[in-house]
Amino acid sequence: MVEPTGTVVLMCGLPGAGKTTYARALVRRGYVRLSIDEVVWQRLGQRDAGLVLAEAAFDALKEEVRREQRQELIQLMRARRNVVVDYSFWSRAAREDYKALIEQHGCRWELVHLKADRATLQRRLAVRNREVGADAVTVDERLLARYLSAFEEPVGEGEQVLPQH
Repeated sequence: MVEPTGTVVLMCGLPGAGKTTYARALVRRGYVRLSIDEVVWQRLGQRDAGLVLAEAAFDALKEEVRREQRQELIQLMRARRNVVVDYSFWSRAAREDYKALIEQHGCRWELVHLKADRATLQRRLAVRNREVGADAVTVDERLLARYLSAFEEPVGEGEQVLPQH
């Protein structure tokens, strides 16, 4: 009997592209979802009135959660669970790192790139920025511009490209 192979879906895209919506659909199909934003939000007290961390402290917390979730991913892969990693995977290096990790554990990966044009992202973020919750991390125009300039769009990496919907 062949041991089942777990599937790990790596979400890739800019804020507002629809990664979390897609990831939640996978959860309804039995996938385990890993989300840095969700854990960071929980640890910060669900956006306690006016709590704002300095950028360096926020980045350090995100990195701590990323390390913890990487270990959780390894445990889930060993158990042959299907997992969706709901990160932005904005750099090719991060995508390659996770694909190698997944293959080392005998699982298969899918890279899902959700694309949306700037106007769509701005419209979605304007709505999201008025909400409160783990999925409502505020992304203002300055931050969106920074993300747009730093995002390394996957090309020829085995990605599935899903256009905006």
